[in-house]
Amino acid sequence: MADKFKALWLSHSSINDFLRCRRAYYLNNIYKNPETGRKISIVNPYLALGQAVHDVLESLYELPAEKRLEIPLKVVFEVKWRKVSGEMGGFKDNAEELEFKERGVKMLKTVEQSPGPILEKAIKIDMDLPWYWLSQESEIILCGKIDWIKYNQEDNSVDIIDFKTGKSDEDINSLQLAIYRLLLENCQKRQVRKACYWYLDRGELVDYNLPTSEDAKKRVLDVALEVKKARMQRDYLCQKGGCYACRDLEKVVSGEAKFVGVGGYNKELYMV
Repeated sequence: MADKFKALWLSHSSINDFLRCRRAYYLNNIYKNPETGRKISIVNPYLALGQAVHDVLESLYELPAEKRLEIPLKVVFEVKWRKVSGEMGGFKDNAEELEFKERGVKMLKTVEQSPGPILEKAIKIDMDLPWYWLSQESEIILCGKIDWIKYNQEDNSVDIIDFKTGKSDEDINSLQLAIYRLLLENCQKRQVRKACYWYLDRGELVDYNLPTSEDAKKRVLDVALEVKKARMQRDYLCQKGGCYACRDLEKVVSGEAKFVGVGGYNKELYMV
């Protein structure tokens, strides 16, 4: 029987790292500071904004639908923002932080004005980190957390909703929602009806052309096997000799980045 503790665990973020740059994949997911044994991560204002807004909306999951907007989201946001304030969020000064913070407040105000799925029934997978065996034969596990799972009472189905805090649309070739389809179908029993990106900056829910389960598995497994092969061969070179995906991480390794603290999953946070 395959051992989950020896398996290769992959998520959308780690697969995306690999597809962008093998060196970035290594530095984000395998490398540890030799002095502390901790993994590393880069902080920047865009990630800080995304984290704070996601934290606010995901906290609503625990509440009944009719109570989710009883407390103004701006109040909750103020609390969540403290975790990413200052250098912990990669902000170079107060003016930059205020600019991003105001963007977050505006997004949440848009949500309050057009709450859409926030005021509808939702389900939660009963696992701290949803996962399943993508391939027991190859010892690969797929894992990840889905932002919001809307429940459709009329046909007992579910919809995948992913929050986006950036201004640009997601790449049509992204595997994110294909991965979420696989996770949802293998970690609970309801049928997946559709998937959407919720662009919070403009308050728009955009349906995604979800691949079939078979196509989703093939696409994800093909990449997963590439990752497995690269790890076995220790093939972690940047194909461009240094690119946007790995450049800042290399500065952490070389000592050129500023250590700002320890964040979630005990990762060391650095500001470039």
